[in-house]
Amino acid sequence: MFKLKRYYGGFGGVYIPELFIPILQELEENFLKAKKDKEFKKELHHLLKTYVGRPTPLTYAHRLSEVVGAKVYLKREDLAHTGAHKINNTIGQALLAKYMGRKRIIAETGAGQHGVATATAAAYLGLECEVFMGSEDVIRQRLNVLRMELLGAKVIPVEKGSGTLKDAINEALRDWAERVKDTYYLLGSVVGPHPYPAIVKYFQSIIGRETKAQIQKFERRNPDYVLACVGGGSNAMGIFSAFIKNRETKLVGVEAAGRGLNDLHSATLNRGEKGYLHGTNSLLLQDRWGQVKKVHSIAPGLDYPGVGPELSYLAESGRIIASSATDDEVIEAVKVLSQSEGIIPALESAHAVAYLLRESGRFKKNEIIVVNISGRGDKDMEVIMEALNEQS
Repeated sequence: MFKLKRYYGGFGGVYIPELFIPILQELEENFLKAKKDKEFKKELHHLLKTYVGRPTPLTYAHRLSEVVGAKVYLKREDLAHTGAHKINNTIGQALLAKYMGRKRIIAETGAGQHGVATATAAAYLGLECEVFMGSEDVIRQRLNVLRMELLGAKVIPVEKGSGTLKDAINEALRDWAERVKDTYYLLGSVVGPHPYPAIVKYFQSIIGRETKAQIQKFERRNPDYVLACVGGGSNAMGIFSAFIKNRETKLVGVEAAGRGLNDLHSATLNRGEKGYLHGTNSLLLQDRWGQVKKVHSIAPGLDYPGVGPELSYLAESGRIIASSATDDEVIEAVKVLSQSEGIIPALESAHAVAYLLRESGRFKKNEIIVVNISGRGDKDMEVIMEALNEQS
């Protein structure tokens, strides 16, 4: 039987073929053991500090603060090794895979950052690595494909479906079903069947713990707002986790409105309904027959029709504010942050910045806002410059 909490309100659970149940129970059991294992925790802490580069800074954005009319701080996950928050989870899960005696790791990736982070962790720990990536994303994120291959990972393009993140997860699950004995599936977000949402949240919660300590040091109080982009939801749950019980802090999850909420988008918290995808019950973009809708975002990491079960619950219960930003707003946000602070954000992270700029009139001068810059924009330069050229 499972021991950890499997449901968040009416969301979560284990909706997956029976052959996976013993594997997921074994995963949960080893995860609980590893959390208590002094050597495991010591090695994880050591790697996060000396290899990942934690703690990442909390930067006061002085010029952006003038634009917004409030005090804006940026949590700099873009400065973590590999350029995004994904490495927090991949180092943790790769260590867990080794703890369980697995020799081969598989993963899915959208923007490529999770794939790169998985390939990095596998290379460091001497594990075989294969990454499933939608064919559309292989084209959009060619630089990250090259990085994964240089790190020794095999990148497997997925042609089925829309050739994006959803389809990559499908293929990874199929592979795992065939090789459960020697393979560890390193899931990249707070989605999927229990215990993955809990495991990924655990490894990403370091973002929130650091942020809370840092803002207390700078301002001697909690922030009024914490903003994060939301796709599957790992960076959002990571930073939100430390503030969920602090009701005075408003938590804002910013999804991909894409071409507009009445057109193609990926705004699941805003427009989704309860449904089942990849082994869990969460909010889902689906048609009236329960079929998954086609989604779109300029940011490959947000191009996903579902969202984590805990985020679904937090949105339904009103604890987090679900908002969204269009592709055009995101490109403008990239430009503003780059030219005001010298920080080029990933297209995913720029969704949170876009919300900050659009809603700037609502903030008060003495309010404190923390924005999670979950990744850097190197991987997106071709897309960004193409979009800017079209605007000019």
